[in-house]
Amino acid sequence: MDAEFLMNNLWIMIAFILVVLMQGGFILLEAGSTRMKNAGHIAGKTIFTLGIASLVFWAVGYGFIYGSSAGGFIGLSDFFFGDYETMFDGLSGSVDFIFQLAFAAIALTIAFGGFAERAKLGAYIVFAVLFSAFVYPIVAHWVWGAGWIGELGKQDFAGSTVVHLTGAMAAFAATVLLKPRIGKYNKDGSPNELAGHNQVFTALGVLLLWVGWFGFNAGSTFGVADSFFGFVALNTQLAAAAGAVAALLVAWAVIGKPDVPTMLNGALAGLVAITASCAFVEPWAAVVIGVIGGILVFYSMKLFEKLGVDDPIFALSVHGAAGVWGTLSTGFFATPELAEMNGGQAGLFYGGGLAQLGVQAISVVACGLFAFIASYVLLLITKSIVGGLRVSEEEEIMGLDISEHGSYGYPENVTSTTSSSPKSNEITGA
Repeated sequence: MDAEFLMNNLWIMIAFILVVLMQGGFILLEAGSTRMKNAGHIAGKTIFTLGIASLVFWAVGYGFIYGSSAGGFIGLSDFFFGDYETMFDGLSGSVDFIFQLAFAAIALTIAFGGFAERAKLGAYIVFAVLFSAFVYPIVAHWVWGAGWIGELGKQDFAGSTVVHLTGAMAAFAATVLLKPRIGKYNKDGSPNELAGHNQVFTALGVLLLWVGWFGFNAGSTFGVADSFFGFVALNTQLAAAAGAVAALLVAWAVIGKPDVPTMLNGALAGLVAITASCAFVEPWAAVVIGVIGGILVFYSMKLFEKLGVDDPIFALSVHGAAGVWGTLSTGFFATPELAEMNGGQAGLFYGGGLAQLGVQAISVVACGLFAFIASYVLLLITKSIVGGLRVSEEEEIMGLDISEHGSYGYPENVTSTTSSSPKSNEITGA
């Protein structure tokens, strides 16, 4: 084995570790953005869904994505993957497999943002299996696995569409079927703020996601020989920074306060937006893409709330709206040199006309609609299997920590008013 092969495999294993550690970021982000009485449930759910996603991806997901294509719609080989000898993308087969697995798990975690604080544990389990087998792999095959959208020249370097938009549309289907949390809306339709219990957790979660994103984006170069991964990392950093600053400033200007949650979501929106285009655009364009992502996330959060969509983790804004923008952005900003190097055509602002932008728009519509419709149908199936998607009103008010798991995420905050009645226990700050 030559040194380049070994270095490439080592880099992708490091990138895999970074992407898996993003799950830690999601734990802190989601737990911090929701109420204390659900924190342990959210944290534990993230771990076991990582387990489910891994097993399903090994059994069928990888094969549906990268197996022999059936008419450009789905792969039909390489199930129960165990090939460590064959090389893929210049990598050991097992290294390539495990890196792709981490992306599938992230998409599922994004989808579950729409379930937060009101879904049954059984619904998570069943839908995790169905989504990991029949939603994410099909979209990924269309774009990355010799599918029909990839054949059109679709540009999605690390997954603004494949991972983020797909997960967001599944989250949207969940919010529609689950309906808003108790107390989110008044009778006149006006929203109430159900504030998260720990902004420090949320901020630390965003920072962990930001760091993990270098594995997500720069790892998608699949090698180190030309050091192109450094350029991808630079674009990633600039877009995230621009998204954070833009979101803070627009919130300050519009609502009169430099809102911290908006700023944090702006950083994530910049990261989501640059994920498709990080290998296709120049650094100045990465800044523009991040700025627009940060502004977009602020206004889309307000819009979805006004429309009655209760999205506790803002998956639709951060991963959906920013995912759409990030996908379209290559159709504007892709340079001829980078487009030639990484596939596709130059963007509109570089003399490429509307061709690439059209391909990007087609992919948004096709993948977004498929992910929503398929997830909606699979959630109806899940509902029939587990006897409803949502916990009872009493269980929701009590909190999912105690109602679903029988223990609190913060047991030291449980105040027992009597020594004999467990019904008198209440968790402070819930």
